This record gives sequence, C-alpha cells and structure tokens, in this order.
Amino acid sequence: MAQRITVGRRKTAVARIKLFDGSGKVTVNGRELENYFPLETHRQEVLKPLTVTEKLGRFDVAAVVEGGGSMGQAQAIKLGIARSLVASDEDLRGALRQHGLLTRDPRAVERKKYGLKKARKRFQFSKR
Repeated sequence: MAQRITVGRRKTAVARIKLFDGSGKVTVNGRELENYFPLETHRQEVLKPLTVTEKLGRFDVAAVVEGGGSMGQAQAIKLGIARSLVASDEDLRGALRQHGLLTRDPRAVERKKYGLKKARKRFQFSKR
C-alpha cells in the first residue's frame, strides 16, 4: 500500500495520520499509544476504525497531533485513521459510515458575547 497522509480534525485538534502495512504499532507524536493516552477510553476511541473494519493487527499508524484536549485529539486521530482506511480500500467505506466514523463532528466552543459572563451565561439580575 502506498503511504498516504490524511487529516482528521475535532474542535481545535488537528491530526495528520500516516497509515502503512505493519504489525499494528500505533505511535502518537513519537510516543506509543499507551504512553500518550493513559486512559483506556481514549485508546479505544483511537483504535475504533481499525476494530470496526477488523484490521487491528495489519497496519502501523503514525500520528502527529496538535491543539485541543486529549479527547479532541483522540477523536481527530480516529477520523484521520478512518479516512486513511478508505483511501487504502474503498470497500471499507460502508462499514465505517455505518458506525459514523467518516463524519467530522462540527461542534466547537461558542464564542463569548459582550455584556455576558460566558457565551450564554448572564450576570445575576438584581431588581434593587
């Protein structure tokens, strides 16, 4: 398989993914997956596209991710891996689409408005 770089995004996190044939080794920013994401839920999120398509031990993944928090980064990597799998084998699109792994989550933090405490929260109203 030709090496291809795909991009996954979530909130302010951006992940660049390289997927190539190998033994299932996943590195994130030069560190092993277990070291970068100590929480099991984040690791499962990252590996979800590979488990859904049953390709868990067949590909090595090298991810470079920046911005956002740990969950946003995990979800950005998840989207990038799903896009890489589709680029390598178009037949996987159906299974990934069925699990909602090819849809970019558009939700982001709403900006703070002037005259308010946060985006929607107001200051306490005092009648007197």
